[in-house]
Amino acid sequence: MSDDDLIYEKRDHVAYFTLNRPKAMNSLSPGLSRLLGEAWVDFRDDPDSWIAIITGAPSDRELPRQAFCAGNDLIASQPQARPAGEPPPSRAAGFFRAGGSSIMRGLELWKPVIAAVNGYALGGGLEMMLACDIRIASEHATFGLTEARIASLPGGGGTQRLPRQIPHAIAMYMLLTAERIDAEEAYRIGLISKVVPHEELMTEADRIADILKTNGPLSMRAIKQSAMKGLDGPLDQGLLLEQHYFNLLVDTEDRAEGRRAFAEKRTPEYQGR
Repeated sequence: MSDDDLIYEKRDHVAYFTLNRPKAMNSLSPGLSRLLGEAWVDFRDDPDSWIAIITGAPSDRELPRQAFCAGNDLIASQPQARPAGEPPPSRAAGFFRAGGSSIMRGLELWKPVIAAVNGYALGGGLEMMLACDIRIASEHATFGLTEARIASLPGGGGTQRLPRQIPHAIAMYMLLTAERIDAEEAYRIGLISKVVPHEELMTEADRIADILKTNGPLSMRAIKQSAMKGLDGPLDQGLLLEQHYFNLLVDTEDRAEGRRAFAEKRTPEYQGR
């Protein structure tokens, strides 16, 4: 599937999401957000798609000015004029409509997602990255939740995910000052998994995807769900949840294949069953 704003491709169990608005720094317009929502649902429901990689389309800007996603497109997202006398939509209707099929809110997605951050990850772009599992970044990448500077608030999960993923004092500094950090600092504080030279970014993303493809797809989904849901409660409940997912995997065809392949000293051939 391809549209002007999003390139969505599938190859060998991997779904590639490329934000394709380079002239607008791959910012999130309403159209791009809709396309992303449809593609995420398609990825979630496709049994042959095991892993996703999301990145931003390159532009003709110099490397330090490349963008993964510079957040919401403030111009394209302006409310449209309504006919005279037509009442505005209620806040409740707007809230629940905005919370639809997005990896940032409203969509449970237990398959592994890799973010290949090729430049600016600001505002909603950083929030999208925070919803990904493995994050690799170009050495030129820049990160920030800058909404406070326009008297707004990170509304795509930033105020909730950032303090859960990095030390509280650093998260609050980033949220309240709206200052940006570079890739080395993002790696130092644990915001990203790895920093690589810019020209090696997608090669590294594919290398990681190749590693994940050697693992059981149901196993990775169970691990992700157990880890993420376990954060919501105390340790004893998390351990019970872990045991539940372990028990679910016991009689899968893939688990039997993994044990046979280990005994026979060969590469397992997983089917996601």
